[in-house]
Amino acid sequence: MDSLETVETGVAGLDEILFGGVVMGRLYLVVGRPGTGKTLLGIEFLRTGLENDETVLFVHGEESETEIHANASSFGIDLSAAEFLDLGPDSDFFEGNQSYDLVDTRDIESDQFIEDIRDAIEEINPDRVLLDPISQLQYIEPSEYQFRKRLISFMRFLKGRGTTVIATQTPSKSRSDNEIRSLSDGIIELERGEGGRRVSVPKHRGIGQQDGTHGLEIREDGLAVYPSLIPDQFEREFIPTQITSGIDELDTMLGGGLERGTATFISGPTGVGKTTTGTQFLAAAAEQGGSPVAYLFEESPKTFVYRSESTGTPLSDLEADGALSIEAVEPLSLSAEEFAQRVKMQVDVHGSEVVMIDGVDGYKVAIQGDEEALGRKLHGLIRYLKSRDVTVLLLDETEQVTGMPSASSANISYIADNILLLNYIEQGGELRKGIGVLKKRASDFERTMREFQITSDGIVVGEPLTDVEGILEGTPRWTGDGR
Repeated sequence: MDSLETVETGVAGLDEILFGGVVMGRLYLVVGRPGTGKTLLGIEFLRTGLENDETVLFVHGEESETEIHANASSFGIDLSAAEFLDLGPDSDFFEGNQSYDLVDTRDIESDQFIEDIRDAIEEINPDRVLLDPISQLQYIEPSEYQFRKRLISFMRFLKGRGTTVIATQTPSKSRSDNEIRSLSDGIIELERGEGGRRVSVPKHRGIGQQDGTHGLEIREDGLAVYPSLIPDQFEREFIPTQITSGIDELDTMLGGGLERGTATFISGPTGVGKTTTGTQFLAAAAEQGGSPVAYLFEESPKTFVYRSESTGTPLSDLEADGALSIEAVEPLSLSAEEFAQRVKMQVDVHGSEVVMIDGVDGYKVAIQGDEEALGRKLHGLIRYLKSRDVTVLLLDETEQVTGMPSASSANISYIADNILLLNYIEQGGELRKGIGVLKKRASDFERTMREFQITSDGIVVGEPLTDVEGILEGTPRWTGDGR
């Protein structure tokens, strides 16, 4: 047998993090507090073995076999073909033997106990074993030294049979906890906190793993793991082809349009027209066969479509024809990784060439996690999309109604290849709107502001405002009579 032959855990995203799965014939430790999904992960592992016509064994001591079947059935998992070994003090496993108290080690014949487990495993001859929890073995040993000795012997016995083992453990600061971690061939850590459920693999002996933390969810049909995207795997040569907005004056300001594979921030205060501008690029891309997609964090699709059509952009027709997609993201329903994987699937399966995120603040509120981590995750997603030659539009609201002390509200403007600014301008007591390009990496651009209007027929971009100064300082003033 190839010592590095892997078997799948049954959780696709986890197998991706493990670079194919767990190594056959080795022991893996799943660590987590109660309620993090340790047992469910083990059940998924056994289900996959059953689906592959393998023999599987569930060694348990805290829950009865009836309770385990009920819990598995709630996720649509059938373990009726699995073997069970109940090590609880009231189980049939101890019939005919001395009465054991697993918490009191003074009266336990540990040698005979382990031998009985070995006899059961030899009779069942399982390919996969779930030991839930591994602390059952610790309770029967009189000392930590004896526990380590017994654990090494037990692991060698299982490995010698080619049995792959997943053992669960609740973390503690005891020496035995460190011993188990040291002896395990791999460690899978599950967490649950204010930022949602997380999974990481700090150790995978012989193969390695994708480092960092990843998204984890418990769904109706079991566990779902969403690995972090790794943009470096998809780097490509940058070829500066452009997409246009369909508005000649706006495209002129941008030096012809936006380059494919770049990220553009459309920034400005509330109500100035950021979403309308982004939607203009979406509609143009849809008409050109770019299969664009909009992810809405701050309004419903119905409102989004209604507002767009009231300004002359026929989103309903484009969506009905399958030319573009509109997806609303419910608050706190996704981790950053799950959202990224959803976007990745949209690009891979539907070939979307333009992705719009509306908006950055909504992303920070709706996605689970702290703000600093979300900034990194958003950066990683944008890098991945750019590496796939996808054009990214990020709508970002600034706090100031006039002026622009910061290019973006989220302090992540370093991600942007292009920054398109919309702002309010006062002229003779009348509030008008202006649009300008602050940054463009791939080509030259127009360095003047233009008047910007939203009409029932769409966006109107006027001539350059050559007689206006101080817009970015927050004190716009007219220096001449003309515009």
